[in-house]
Amino acid sequence: MSTTREHHQTIPLAVLLRRELANERVENPEFVHGQASQSKKGEDFTLIKTECQRIGDGASTYSVFGLFDGHNGSAAAIYTKENLLNNVIAAVPPDLNRDEWVAALPRALVAGFVKTDKDFQTRARTSGTTVTFVIIEGWIVTVASVGDSRCILESAEGGIYYLSADHRLECNVEERERITASGGEVGRLNTGGGSEIGPLRCWPGGLCLSRSIGDVDVGEFIVPVPHVKQIKLSSAGGRLIISSDGVWDAVSAEVALDCCRGMPPEAAAAQIVKEAVHVKGLRDDTTCIVIDISQPEKPVAPPPAPNKKVKGVLKLMFRKKSSESSSHSDKEYHQPDVVEELLEEGSAMLSERLDTKYPLCNMFKLFMCAVCQVEMKPDEGISIHADSSNSRKLRPWDGPFLCPSCQEKKEAMEGKRPSGVRQHSSDSD
Repeated sequence: MSTTREHHQTIPLAVLLRRELANERVENPEFVHGQASQSKKGEDFTLIKTECQRIGDGASTYSVFGLFDGHNGSAAAIYTKENLLNNVIAAVPPDLNRDEWVAALPRALVAGFVKTDKDFQTRARTSGTTVTFVIIEGWIVTVASVGDSRCILESAEGGIYYLSADHRLECNVEERERITASGGEVGRLNTGGGSEIGPLRCWPGGLCLSRSIGDVDVGEFIVPVPHVKQIKLSSAGGRLIISSDGVWDAVSAEVALDCCRGMPPEAAAAQIVKEAVHVKGLRDDTTCIVIDISQPEKPVAPPPAPNKKVKGVLKLMFRKKSSESSSHSDKEYHQPDVVEELLEEGSAMLSERLDTKYPLCNMFKLFMCAVCQVEMKPDEGISIHADSSNSRKLRPWDGPFLCPSCQEKKEAMEGKRPSGVRQHSSDSD
C-alpha cells in the first residue's frame, strides 16, 4: 500500500543549510561608493545621502544618489539637487511598513519630479537639467530618470542591466511622437538653403531632450515625468554606475565596467571618467558615481569578464516577480538567485503614473493634491481621470485628485492647452 512518504524526496542537509542561509540574507547590504568628475561647463552636480532615516515602523534606513546635468546654466540643477528629495519623501504616505514604503516610491518619485519642476518654473529661470535619481532601500534599488544621464548595474553574476531610459529625441521614437502630438515640433537645426545639421531637437527652444526639469522657455511638453525602474538585487549584490552623458557619449556600458574591474569605487569612478575623456576629450562635464553593493560579511567579487551580453532593458534580462512555489529538485536549490524586476513604468501621462497599481489607495489622503501635497476642500480637487480618454472604465469622480494649479500643469504637459504665459525675470543664472 502506497503512502504519501513515497512522494517526498530526501534532500541532503548541506543543501538545506545553503538554502536557509540564502533565505536569511541580511536585510541591509553593505555598500561602498565613490565619485569623480572633470568639469568643462560647471553644470554637473551630485547628491549623496546615506543612512537616511525612514519614517514609519521599524528602524530601516535608505540611501540616495543623484546626478544632475544642467544645461543653459546651472540654476535648475542646483535647485533640483536641493529640493527633489524632500518633494519625493513628502509624497510618500506616512506610517507605512517597509514593503509598503518601497511600493509607494514609484508614485512618489513621479509626484516629486513634477512638483520640483513646477516650483522651479515659478522662478522664471531658463535653465534645465537631466536627473538620474537612485534610492536604495535594503536590496531594492529604485531609479527615476529624465534626460540622457544613465544608471547601469552589473550584477555579481555578470549580467549588465540598464536601469534608466534615454530621453534623447534622436533615439526615442515614442517621445518624438508624444511631443508632436502635444503641439511641439521635432527637427534638426536648419542652416538655410534647406540643409539641416545636428541631432533632432524640439522646437521652440532647440532642446535635444524630451524630458527634463526646468526649461521653462522650451514648452511644457518637455515633461518632468520620470521613467522609473525598480529591481531587487540578488544576494550577491553588484556594481551600480551613474554617469552623465559626458561618459556615455564616449564609452559603452561594457567598456566602462571593464576599464575599472577590480578597483574600489573611488578609483573606479576616476578611471571611468579618465577613459571617457581619453576617447573624446573633455567636451562636456563628465561625472561618474560608482556604488558597490554586497553582503556585509564578504566583499563583491569581480564578476567574470568573458562572454557577457548586454541586453539593456529587455525583459528577459530579469526574473519577473513570481509567487510560484520552488521546485523540490536538488538542482533548483543550487541555482543562485538573480536580479528581479519589480516594476518599470515610462509613460509621460500623469493620469497613468499617479493611478497607483498597489493596494495603497486607502493610505493616500483623499483631499490632498497628489503632486504638490496641498490640502484641498472636497469641492476643489480635480480627478486625474477627468476628461480621460483612457480605455479603462475610469470615473472622473475617482481619485487621486489634483489642485487647480497642478491640473493646469498636467493639461499643459499633455498639450491640452497652450504652454501658458511665460514669466520673465531680470535674474541671471
